[in-house]
Amino acid sequence: MNKKILIYQVLPRLFGNKNNSCIPNGTLQQNGVGKLNDIDLLQLRRIRLMGFTHVWFTGVIRHATTTDYSAYGIPRQHSAVVKGKAGSPYAITDYYDIDPDLAVDIEHRLDEFVSLLDRAHEVGLKVIMDFVPNHVAREYKSIMRPLNVADLGQEDDTEKHFDAQNNFYYCPGQSFVSPVTSRDGEESYEETPAKCTGNDRFDNHPGINDWYETVKLNYGIDYGVTGGQRNHFSPVPNTWNKMADILLFWASKGVDGFRCDMAEMVPTDFWSYVTRIVRNHYSEIVFIGEVYDPGQYRNFILSGFDYLYDKVGMYDCIRDVICNRRPASSITYYWQAVDDIKDHMLYFLENHDEQRIASDFFCGDGRKAIPGVILSVLLQKNPFMLYAGQEFGETGMDEEGFSGRDGRTTIFDYWHLDKLYRGYFDRRKLTLEEKALQLKYQQILHIANREKAVCEGDFFDLMYVNPQSWRFNPRQQFAFLRKYKDEVLLIVVNFGEVRVNAGVLIPEHAFDTLQMPERNVTAVDLLTGETIQFDLHKDGTVNMDIRPYTGRIFKFNIAMEDNAYILNEHNKDEFPPAHTAEHLLNRVMVEMFGCQRSNNAHIERKKSKISYTLDHKPTRKEEKEIVERMNELIEADLPVTFEYVDKENLPDGLNLDRLPENCSDIIRIVRIGDFDICPCVGKHVRSTSQIGRFELLGTNWDQDKMSFRIRFKVIP
Repeated sequence: MNKKILIYQVLPRLFGNKNNSCIPNGTLQQNGVGKLNDIDLLQLRRIRLMGFTHVWFTGVIRHATTTDYSAYGIPRQHSAVVKGKAGSPYAITDYYDIDPDLAVDIEHRLDEFVSLLDRAHEVGLKVIMDFVPNHVAREYKSIMRPLNVADLGQEDDTEKHFDAQNNFYYCPGQSFVSPVTSRDGEESYEETPAKCTGNDRFDNHPGINDWYETVKLNYGIDYGVTGGQRNHFSPVPNTWNKMADILLFWASKGVDGFRCDMAEMVPTDFWSYVTRIVRNHYSEIVFIGEVYDPGQYRNFILSGFDYLYDKVGMYDCIRDVICNRRPASSITYYWQAVDDIKDHMLYFLENHDEQRIASDFFCGDGRKAIPGVILSVLLQKNPFMLYAGQEFGETGMDEEGFSGRDGRTTIFDYWHLDKLYRGYFDRRKLTLEEKALQLKYQQILHIANREKAVCEGDFFDLMYVNPQSWRFNPRQQFAFLRKYKDEVLLIVVNFGEVRVNAGVLIPEHAFDTLQMPERNVTAVDLLTGETIQFDLHKDGTVNMDIRPYTGRIFKFNIAMEDNAYILNEHNKDEFPPAHTAEHLLNRVMVEMFGCQRSNNAHIERKKSKISYTLDHKPTRKEEKEIVERMNELIEADLPVTFEYVDKENLPDGLNLDRLPENCSDIIRIVRIGDFDICPCVGKHVRSTSQIGRFELLGTNWDQDKMSFRIRFKVIP
C-alpha cells in the first residue's frame, strides 16, 4: 500500500532542552539547549508510533549565533548581524557543518548528526533537512567544506555589483550599515564592500525589518538592469554548481529529502538543473519547496519539486474557518484551485513561521483545530506536516527574547517548551487535556496511513449539494467522501462550538462517479468505534450526531453481503488493561524473536500467564528488553480502535488462521495504533496509557518443548 507522507517538524535546539527556568534573552549557559543525542531511539519510536513517516530536523546546519565556539576553530559571529542570542537557523554560516549547539562532543558534531540519521532510519523514519538556497549569514565562512571545493565568495570580483559568476551581489565602494548597534565593548561591525541583503535589498543599509543578518546569493540574475531583471544562465553560474555540491554532500550522508527555504526567490532554471543532478545519484530524494505565489506553483513542480507549501490557499482558509472568519464551504474553492496539482500540495496548520493554534493570536485552544486537522490529513492523498508540540497544545505565548510574545515558538532564542518536553521526557506530568489532544492527533494520523481510501482512493466533495438548511450548516460543517475499491469513508467535521444533529445528502452524481450501489450499510466511526446503519441511496440523507470541534469518520464496505454484525459468541469477562497488554506483548514477542503469537494464555486481573514457542531461551538482557519495550509502548499512549470487516476484505497483515472454522463472516478487528492488528471480540482499554505499568513476575523455559512461559501483571 502506498503510504501518505506525514512529516513531524522538530527544532532540536528546543526539543530536548530540559531547563524550565529560562530567562528572556538568556545565553546558552543560562537557558540551556537541546542536543541531537536527546533525540534517541525512544523518542524517535514515539514519533513513529504517532503515525509519522518523515521527520524534518530544522536548524541543524551551522548558523550565526552569539555563542562563542572559537576554541573549536569555529569563527565568531558579530552580534550586530545576529538575530537573538541563539541566532536564526536560516542565517547559515557553513553549509557543510553542523550547529555546535546541538553536539555533545563538538569536535565530532557531524558524526552525531549521522548517528541521528541512522537512528531515525532504524525506527522507519525518513529524514528531511533544511536547504537554505537564497541567502547566507553575513559572516559566512566554511571551515568544513571538502578540500576541492572553493568557498562562497572566494572567487568573486567584489568591484562589480553583479557578475554572473559571482556568488554574491555587492555595493562597490560602500560599507555595510547595520540597523543594529554593536554590544557594549564590541568593536563595530565592518563589511566593505557591502554585500546585498537576503530579501532582495540591493543597497548597503537594510532596515530593522529586513533580513539584515543575511546576504543574497547570486544565481545569475541581474536585478539592476533598466526595464527589469535579466538572466545569465549560460554558461552555468558558479553558484549553481556549489549548491549542487552541497545537496549531494548531505544526500551522501543519508538525508532523504530537503525542505527548501524561500524556494521561490531562486530561479526555476536552477531547480530544474539541481534536482536532476541530485536525482541522478539519489533517485528517491524528496524536494519540498516553500513557495507562496500560487501563480508559480506549476512552474516549480515542473522544475523538480515533489511538494509545495499550500500556505496562502488551504492554510489561510482553514485557519480562518477555525477562527470563524470564513465559512467551511470556502474550503472547496482552495482545493479546486490546485486540483490539477493537488497531490503536490503540502498541508499544515503550524510550522516555525506560523502562530501556534493554541496561542491567543490564533484560536486560543488546540482542541478547536481538530476539524481542520481531520480535513488537512484526510481530504486528499497529499502530505501533511505537523510542528512539534502542536499535538500537546503548545501556545507560543512566552516572552523568549528576540522573538517576543507573538504566538510563535522562537527560532532565535535559547528556550524550553514545557508541553513538548513533558510529552517526550516526562509524560507522567502531562495533563488529561494534553493527553487527550495528542491521542486525537494520533488517531487521525493512523487512519490516514492505514486506510487505502485515504492513501490511494478517490475524493468527492459533498458541499455543493449540502447548502444551508435546518440539518446542515455549511458555515461550520464540511463533508466529503473517500473511496478505494469497496471501502468508503464518509467524513463530516464540525467547526462549531455546539453539538449538532446533521443530515448529509449524498447525490446521485457521487454514486455514478464513485460507482457505489444503493443498499443498506453498517458503518463504524473510526474515531469512536460507534456503529450506525443507514440506507445508502441516491440523493438520500445520512443523519448523524457530531460533537463540537470534532468530526465523524464513518467507514463502510459496499460489497458486504451480510451487513448485520453478528459476531462469534464470547463469554469471557476480561480485565481490559491486561487483555490489551496481551495484544501488545504478542506483537513485541513476534518482532523480537520472530515467533508466532501465543495460543496458550491465561489473562487475569491479578496475574497473567502466556507462552511462546521460541528457537532459544531468552537471555536476562532480552527479558529486560521485553519489559522496557512494553512500558515504552504503554507510555506512547497508542489508540486502541475497532472496526468490522468481512472475510473477503481483510486489511493487510491480518492472519485469521487461528479463528474457528465456524466463525462469522463479519470479523471485529482490534488495532493498537499501527503497532498491532488482531481479530478479537474481547474488552480493551481506549489507549495504551490506561494499561498502567507492565511488570514481569517471572519466566520459565521448557527445553524439550522450546516453550517460554511469561508471568506478568499490569498495574493501572
